[in-house]
Amino acid sequence: MDFVSRCVKGGKDTRTTEPHQLPIYASSSFVLETVEQGIDIFTGNTTGHVYGRYANPTIDAVSNRIAELEAIDIKADAYGILTSSGMSAISTVAIGLLKAGDAILTQGNLYGGTTELFRKVMSPLGIETIFADMSEFNTLEETLSHHKNVKLLYLETPANPTMACVDLSKLSSLAQRYGLITVIDNTFCTPYLQRPLSLGIDFVIHSTTKYLNGHGNGISGIIVGHKPEYYHKVWQAMKLLGTNSNPFDAWLLNNGLKTLALRMDKHSSNSLELAKYLEEHPKVLKVNHLGLSSHSCHQIAKKQMSDWGGMMSFEIDGTVQDGIDFINNLKFCTQAPTLGDVDTLVLHPATSSHLNVDRDTRIENGITDGLIRLSVGIEKIDDIIADVEQALHKI
Repeated sequence: MDFVSRCVKGGKDTRTTEPHQLPIYASSSFVLETVEQGIDIFTGNTTGHVYGRYANPTIDAVSNRIAELEAIDIKADAYGILTSSGMSAISTVAIGLLKAGDAILTQGNLYGGTTELFRKVMSPLGIETIFADMSEFNTLEETLSHHKNVKLLYLETPANPTMACVDLSKLSSLAQRYGLITVIDNTFCTPYLQRPLSLGIDFVIHSTTKYLNGHGNGISGIIVGHKPEYYHKVWQAMKLLGTNSNPFDAWLLNNGLKTLALRMDKHSSNSLELAKYLEEHPKVLKVNHLGLSSHSCHQIAKKQMSDWGGMMSFEIDGTVQDGIDFINNLKFCTQAPTLGDVDTLVLHPATSSHLNVDRDTRIENGITDGLIRLSVGIEKIDDIIADVEQALHKI
């Protein structure tokens, strides 16, 4: 072989034993042994890797791992489709399963980006969004009887950032009676704390950027389902939209999964201790934490979650500026527009995550001007409380 050809073709895989850690398969395509093999893969007669946008061994290993965690309580096999972000997971499910003329029934207290997606992207595609109170089952029945075009029930529990919960068992039963597909954002809980598939839900999505990764060093999302009749539609949407993840972010996510249980235990205990402290603070009007009996959804959460998680919010007795001043005065906790990292992250929803949500809608759903969202980390709780205390003292 010529020198030039050796530069191109030289170097073979010299692996003799299996690696202890999942390798990063940084290849855009995969070699086919025969034309016939390629035909079998492309026609679906057999499985295999051909092109990185369709599938990749690193990505597949991680998506299968998360699917197994979500489906550990059910008898059916589950599948996972790893995407480029949590938002791409939501959009891929919606576009894969819905068409113009269909409608999504959902709650008003969603993550702001999800609300924007439904209103600004899905609506121009002819997919209507109907917002409703998911705790009013009689009203939901009326809505479904008047809107025959509702095909998908989209849920988020606990909701961002008020921690409001919906009863997944009751809602999945309602959806089954009307032939609806159910999708839930399980980002806040992870499958360690809540497993919606066991409660009758069809699809679970995550922003795996958050708790599943846990270290704030990669962006990805996942769609987990267990009904084969929907798989090809969603996978095809991912393939054609190009919303696939990449091997490096999948590998980082895989590393984070190793400590998921340990981290979630510490997130949960820290957040509850902080919530109890804030509930007694004179400058705090309200604390939204599911571990507090004062939260309206405490009993629902107790029924369908194994612990409370690291997310919470609290309402300062003040204005938008007071909320801004509180965050600007923090020295230990970090202001960042994300959640689920090992360190404590703080956000002011009215000026960030829900900035583009209509103010009346925001207030109606408990996202007030003085509301502060906390993703409580795994640091020493005394350090977290001390920082919150000194920042509150200055407003």
